[in-house]
Amino acid sequence: HKFYDAEYVFNSKDVPVCECGGTIKPDVVLYGEMLDEYVLNRSIEAISKCDTLIVAGTSLTVEPASSLVRLFNGKNLVIINDSPTPYDDFASLVIREDMVDVFKRMK
Repeated sequence: HKFYDAEYVFNSKDVPVCECGGTIKPDVVLYGEMLDEYVLNRSIEAISKCDTLIVAGTSLTVEPASSLVRLFNGKNLVIINDSPTPYDDFASLVIREDMVDVFKRMK
């Protein structure tokens, strides 16, 4: 339950290891893992209240994350993905490029 920054992880010689001896796992939900209920509820609240939602780097086909987009009631849905998504027709802006390239140009 300790957090390590990206620099520590990237500078590790092998698989990054915690000071307790365990493997450092990224703070993301991997395929097949359960979502953290607190994080999910906060996401639902934020998405349902925001004016602009930027969704990047996902096909929006895996549940439950893909269904979160349906909760968006704001004005501007922006989708950045290198392939089409089921929500492209509902978006204010679709950028069909690799998200890494798009965000690099935003510097």
